[in-house]
Amino acid sequence: MGVEDHFGERFRETLSDRALGTRNEIVTGPVSDWASDFSHTEPEWAADPYPIQDDLRQRCPIAHTGRFGGGWLPTRYEDVAAIAYDTERFSSRAIIMSNFRPPQELAPIGGAPPISSDPPFHHDARKLLLPAFTKNAVAEREQATREFCHSLIDALEGQDVVDAAHDYAQHIPIRVIADMLGFPPEDGPRFREFVENALEGVNRQPEDRIQRLEALFDYLYAQIRDHVDNPRDDLTTYLMNVELYGRKLEPTHVAGTMSLLLIAGIDTTWSAIGASLWHLAKTPEHRERLVADPGLLPTAMEELLRVYAPVTMARLVKEDMHWRGVDMKADDWILLSFPAANRDPAQFDQAGDVVLDREVNRHAAFGLGIHRCVGSHLARMELRVALEVWLERIPTFSLEDPSAVTWATGQVRGPRTLPLRIR
Repeated sequence: MGVEDHFGERFRETLSDRALGTRNEIVTGPVSDWASDFSHTEPEWAADPYPIQDDLRQRCPIAHTGRFGGGWLPTRYEDVAAIAYDTERFSSRAIIMSNFRPPQELAPIGGAPPISSDPPFHHDARKLLLPAFTKNAVAEREQATREFCHSLIDALEGQDVVDAAHDYAQHIPIRVIADMLGFPPEDGPRFREFVENALEGVNRQPEDRIQRLEALFDYLYAQIRDHVDNPRDDLTTYLMNVELYGRKLEPTHVAGTMSLLLIAGIDTTWSAIGASLWHLAKTPEHRERLVADPGLLPTAMEELLRVYAPVTMARLVKEDMHWRGVDMKADDWILLSFPAANRDPAQFDQAGDVVLDREVNRHAAFGLGIHRCVGSHLARMELRVALEVWLERIPTFSLEDPSAVTWATGQVRGPRTLPLRIR
């Protein structure tokens, strides 16, 4: 079967099949006790989750909630790592903790392979993506990324105050991912909408979430059809033609992987760039040190990733069990907070401080276990180049109004608005 035949019909899988899973009552509002009622969607968590995590690590290292149908939040590095590596007892078939659990039959592939895949399928699905994200492949994108960052700075000319999240950070991964997938760069605003719908809308009504996800997949399938009509050399074409187990990927696999790259590849890096600029804006001694010593940036960047790790991932418990002092039930959520793990004083000295020249830094910002981020080389390149260009072009900047900074809710945390004074 040729590409045209495989992708020639209307093959979008409606989300109705996935809607056969379990829905739970939507619970919102103030948290009564973070140890027994936590929620990663409340504004106080988005504004500053670190004191909450530090408190839980001391008095209740594996917190529980009845929201989202029941879930757990480990805050110690050793617990987060143990779950991340344990694919026998914890499934990745859903990695966004919400009020809906997809049916168990969705495993081992999941809706966005390989991040939603369990072994043994995960290994083979992940292997397909590795060539696009090697250090050499990423290095070929560095010059274009650098030129684009300079063009974004050029566009700020004459402004005294800019929104570094909206006017700079978010555009960089959007352009890189659009180029990789062969998507129109002018569709950037749509990508931002897709990201926010997927990651920040977990408490919306199911019908609303399904409608928004359908809009995302309709877009992806339109891009696939365009690639059928207008073949070119990019990651979308590669996914459409590559074989697994002797046959081309199912259209739903192609679209699911594209959704992963589009959503995760944009928001995580956007958030890391924004959080790093936020820290440097409020910490002039660190900003001045990096401006004076640009060679320190690669080391400092890893420390900023550790302290402001943007990503939290979810797992689902496979079977009822007693695990490290708590009774977990089948299909309970586990919220794997890599940010909490990265600030565990049992794992890092001065865990809550930014130590720019920290030499030993085995942080978990890119995850742990088999699902460690396949795009870590790309994300590091984008973050490094974004900071290099900004510090070169705008060496002096500060927070215009600290209270005006807003942060994303949900499982990827980064500044959504970041007003900086640059003149």
